[in-house]
Amino acid sequence: MADEYFLLVCDDVPHDVVLTDPGIRVLDVARVVRRLTGLSLWRSKDLATQLPAVILVGVPQEDAEAAATALREVGAQAEVRDRPETGVLES
Repeated sequence: MADEYFLLVCDDVPHDVVLTDPGIRVLDVARVVRRLTGLSLWRSKDLATQLPAVILVGVPQEDAEAAATALREVGAQAEVRDRPETGVLES
């Protein structure tokens, strides 16, 4: 029997926030990354300069959109990506 994948409409698909370009205000972007992740400022700056960088993993859509907007407000380019579930349902 073939494996079947189902995504229910009511399920909230987890999202990732990916930083694709920090722009020219790298320190401001690092501060936002620090606020979003709780990392140290040093580690946040490292993360902001190693691109593309996944900032948040598996968060709800509202949180992902808010994080991407916060990054864009300081001049960075960020995107929200769907993170499909990898689990297989058995019949």
